[in-house]
Amino acid sequence: MQLGLLVEDQAPLARWLMETLQECFPGIRVEHAATLAAGLRLAATETPQIALVDLGLPDGSGIDLIRDLASRHPACHIVVTTIYADDQHLFPALRAGAQGYLLKDQPREKIVQALRGITAGEPPLSASIARRLLRVFDTETKSADVAEKRLTPREQQTLSLIARGYKIAEVATSMGITHNTAHEFIKSVYRKLKVTSRAEATLEATRLGLVNPHL
Repeated sequence: MQLGLLVEDQAPLARWLMETLQECFPGIRVEHAATLAAGLRLAATETPQIALVDLGLPDGSGIDLIRDLASRHPACHIVVTTIYADDQHLFPALRAGAQGYLLKDQPREKIVQALRGITAGEPPLSASIARRLLRVFDTETKSADVAEKRLTPREQQTLSLIARGYKIAEVATSMGITHNTAHEFIKSVYRKLKVTSRAEATLEATRLGLVNPHL
């Protein structure tokens, strides 16, 4: 028989979530804790397959329990059930080991659908939380891309020379470096700018203001 751990201090919400778990997983046995301390005791004596954890508990943060569960029971599906949709709660919970994040103010059928997705390997996330994660991921990806494209002064000099038609030997002579070093600079420039030809490199040099296309 499956075991579920429910950590929620509000009695009406606890009943609601318990019924939701039983609807999702018929036959599941649910252990309920209303405090962080009680949740930690249950985590030490039971082996839950799924845990629904509130973050704002009367004696502490549910994140401490999430961290404990993730350490003790790595196979347990830990899902936050909360009213908090802000980054200050979301990301610490995920870093602590939560594999899902559901907002309690959404319709029950939405939570049921999300929890049932666990068996198909789908992380249970409220729609607004999933959108938030996608936006953050997209921003971080773009930031990483910008950082990757940032050229050092020597790489900028190399790009400028390439755009002016200099060959590797001429780049090396102009910069006072060896042929191999010039070759490595050119490879680095091409990689950072994601270009594969001198023509593309010249366009990037023009865009970056390293050469004047009218001269």
